[in-house]
Amino acid sequence: MNEIMTQHVHLAVYDTLADWEVGYATAHIGNGDWQREPGRYEIRTVGAGPEPVRTMGGMTITPDLTLDELNAEDSAMLILPGAGTWLTGDNADFAKKARRFLDAGVPVAAICGATGGLAAEGLLDDRRHTSNAPEFVQAFGSKGADLYCDVPAVTDRGLITASGTKPVDFAREVFAALDLYTPEVLASWYKLYGLGDPAGYFELMGEAA
Repeated sequence: MNEIMTQHVHLAVYDTLADWEVGYATAHIGNGDWQREPGRYEIRTVGAGPEPVRTMGGMTITPDLTLDELNAEDSAMLILPGAGTWLTGDNADFAKKARRFLDAGVPVAAICGATGGLAAEGLLDDRRHTSNAPEFVQAFGSKGADLYCDVPAVTDRGLITASGTKPVDFAREVFAALDLYTPEVLASWYKLYGLGDPAGYFELMGEAA
C-alpha cells in the first residue's frame, strides 16, 4: 500500500477572524469522509506572531506557526478568512504573503474582508474575482472593475475569492482546487450543503458504502 504524503493547508488566523466563513472548508478538509485520499491534507494555522488570537465568535486560537515561518513550497494552499482587521490594514503582511504564494504557483483562497486586503495589494487588478460587492474592493484600490464577477465565488489563475455570505460556495472552490473529492462527490456535497437537497446526503452515503 502506498503511504499518503500529508500536505499542509495553511489557514491565516488573526483577531476578529470571521469563524463561519471558513468553517465548511476547514471542517471538511479535516474530515476524511468521501475524500479521494483521506489524510492527504492537514490544516495548520498561521498567525502574524506566536500569540493566541480571538475570533469574532470568541474562540481562542494559538497559531501553529508564524507568518515569517510560512513558505509557499511547504504549502498546498493559503486560506485567508475575513476579519475586522482587514478593514484597518492590520493584515497587510498576509496579503504580501499571498502574492508570494501566487507567484510560486500555490493557490490562495480569500473571502469577505480578505478580498479587500488582496485588492489593496493589487492582486485583483488582473484576475477575475468577486467579493461582498464591487464597491467593497474598489474602496481598497482595486483596478480590476471590469473583471469583477457577480457570483458567490470564483477562481482565476490560482486565486479563489468569495462573498462573506457564501461560505459553502467558497468551500466548493477550495475543494476543487485541492482535488479533494471526485467531481461526482463534490456535486453531491454541494447539493447537500449548498442547496439543502437531502438527495445529496443519500448520494454521499452511497459513495461511502
